[in-house]
Amino acid sequence: MSKYMLVHQCHSLTWGITCFKTKKLTPLWWLWSCNCHTGPEDVLQLNEQNRSSRKQVTKRHTKGRSSCQPVLDRFDQQYSQELGDLWPSARAVLLDPPSWQYGVMLNRFSAVTEITQTLQSQGFSTLLPRSDVSTLPCSVRSTVSNSKQEKGKDSLSECAPNDSDLQPDTTSHALGQALESEPSLSLPRPSLQCYIHPHPLRFPSQAHRPGQLKQYYLLNAASLLPVLALQVRDGEKVLDLCSAPGGKALAIMQGANPALLCCNEPDPHRRDWLAKTLESFLPHSLNSRVIVSPQDGRSFGQSEAGTYDKVLVDAPCSNDRSWLYSCSSQQGEQRLQERARLPALQAQLLRSALSAVRPGGVVVYSTCTLSSSENYTVVETVLNDCPEAEPEDLWEEIAVPLSKYFAFSPAHPGHRGQTLHKPQNGNVSSYRHTLGILVVPQAGKTWGPMFLSRIRRRK
Repeated sequence: MSKYMLVHQCHSLTWGITCFKTKKLTPLWWLWSCNCHTGPEDVLQLNEQNRSSRKQVTKRHTKGRSSCQPVLDRFDQQYSQELGDLWPSARAVLLDPPSWQYGVMLNRFSAVTEITQTLQSQGFSTLLPRSDVSTLPCSVRSTVSNSKQEKGKDSLSECAPNDSDLQPDTTSHALGQALESEPSLSLPRPSLQCYIHPHPLRFPSQAHRPGQLKQYYLLNAASLLPVLALQVRDGEKVLDLCSAPGGKALAIMQGANPALLCCNEPDPHRRDWLAKTLESFLPHSLNSRVIVSPQDGRSFGQSEAGTYDKVLVDAPCSNDRSWLYSCSSQQGEQRLQERARLPALQAQLLRSALSAVRPGGVVVYSTCTLSSSENYTVVETVLNDCPEAEPEDLWEEIAVPLSKYFAFSPAHPGHRGQTLHKPQNGNVSSYRHTLGILVVPQAGKTWGPMFLSRIRRRK
């Protein structure tokens, strides 16, 4: 077990776990384990092998894997209706792992000049040309809030978790007040840099070395989009509600210097994985600002009401990429049965997040599935229950400027198979884009699946 997983005060010299006193919710670890955001860095961290060279780009060689027929049959039935003409090409990509592309996110807390030169020499280019979240146009710019004045006000009672027996806890509030009195740290300039290649090439992973920071993190580049949508600014308090294995938490720390980043993960094994990831990429000087929490995500709406400026809900979901390669037909059938129960959990997590964010704050909900019932339907259901929650259209802000790299679903059946276009205000397609945008894997743009939706809590 990583030394970062020891339970201790959060201002010690290792990553802290903040413990909360809440009554137990119905355990859903079997569903929590469906959390799908396992990228190549995460898989390789578990199965690292010695390599003669760590700077030579290599072709992605994947052992032949057989798809799970029950899962594929369900996907064919559902996605042919939801995606129309986009599904055959998406299906072909999902069934061809050697075609999958991977990004290389650089670690600003480590020396990366030589790695950058190697990437460029091998034909990699930056996903964000100026390596800054602010390069994307955004109609609504968030500002650092006065948390002392705003937190806790006007709690979304309509959006409170269904479990009424939870008891509030003030641990995080005390932590936030302590952070506000800390002197500012001397940190490298925030810069979210991710290199991608037009072909399925990847850098080899770096082995975990205690005491030494890794220089880069391998990931599906589409997983950066929810972080871009979150628009974290320096000095903000951020909650990563379903944080393991930690890729999006790392991306948040590359692009900004938040006053607090609470990385929550209820499952013990995944939490250990998360702590090891943080230990591998973040310096000890951030130990009091980046903390690990073991809470059930559904409890934050009451125990942490109105605390955070930004909340990311990278929800447990039916991971299309991994579920398609279930170990057996029996496991595939079991996962399909579990799938029907996921939207209820996802909605609970999203409601909890909307209560945990301050008035005027932002929540981003994301999954890595193509399933409409876990994406648009979850968002729409929660919005109907939460009159103080307002969705924000990400089409012009993210989909249009990044359409060179990612294939986005037009979202409306009437536009099946057509290329990216600007939706007309007021029609059904525009409404669907307000609920969220969906990255669909396509030939040459094999990123995704990735759904993201941004919701602002009205003041």
